[in-house]
Amino acid sequence: MLEKPVSVAGTKRPGNKTKTRVRVVESGRKRLKSDVLATEEPMEIRLIVGDSRQTVAVTMRTPGNDFELAAGFLHGERIVKSRDDVKKISYCTDPDVDAEQLYNIVNVELHRGVEVDIRPLERNFYTTSACGVCGKASLEQLELRGCPVIPPGPEVSAETVYSLPEKLREQQALFDSTGGLHAAALFTPEGELVAVREDVGRHNATDKLIGWALMEGKLPLSDHLVMVSGRSSFEILQKCLQAGVPVIAAISAPSSLAVDVAREFGITLVGFLRGERFNVYSGQERITAG
Repeated sequence: MLEKPVSVAGTKRPGNKTKTRVRVVESGRKRLKSDVLATEEPMEIRLIVGDSRQTVAVTMRTPGNDFELAAGFLHGERIVKSRDDVKKISYCTDPDVDAEQLYNIVNVELHRGVEVDIRPLERNFYTTSACGVCGKASLEQLELRGCPVIPPGPEVSAETVYSLPEKLREQQALFDSTGGLHAAALFTPEGELVAVREDVGRHNATDKLIGWALMEGKLPLSDHLVMVSGRSSFEILQKCLQAGVPVIAAISAPSSLAVDVAREFGITLVGFLRGERFNVYSGQERITAG
């Protein structure tokens, strides 16, 4: 059973915003003012299978939706294939753990009998927004892990694509406060917003979004679009491919490896989405002019 986050007695859960004081220099004059920063703290993901317990990743993230982040990360690495694999997700309550770190450790317990291969996680033991892997090896690894080519459909109008950035921006409440967060959003082919998640890391925002879909039993996302606020990278394409997402749009440019993945696996990839203009790098057949 998937548990909702609960408070650990006597321990304060970290917030997603941190207050600070800054000196503003404007027109040659200085003044002191209060400011708000996006919180960034490490989160350790522990995998529990039977009597085995192992740390599989440590990521720098913005606290909030931590269980979704863990579930989405493990799904993207094909450790968790469906929510039926998961018995429980919870914060660490081990007595030997520093109380200040309890909310920075998430335990993901799988049902007995679930077969797990953690070898693909070796490169991810410590992840940051700057993580990267060898391009050729990555594509080969995706093929070896049985990632299917995304089937045809759905069709999305250019007008719908134009509308996505503004709809995403309107829902970025934490960005409004801090100005320092990425976002990933899920839309229907008609442009209806389904869910949005924010984080200091692009990859984490995507994991939180896909983790939400996993926990809600909505995978695969074969009739949806994903929109990211920054650029699209190999990791984002990999995570969306595992979730069955057919269309991915981004405000900024894709990386070369992201384009390779999109073309190899039949994903429609949109970049430089600004105003009434965008580039289609792959899967143009899903984008209609009307």
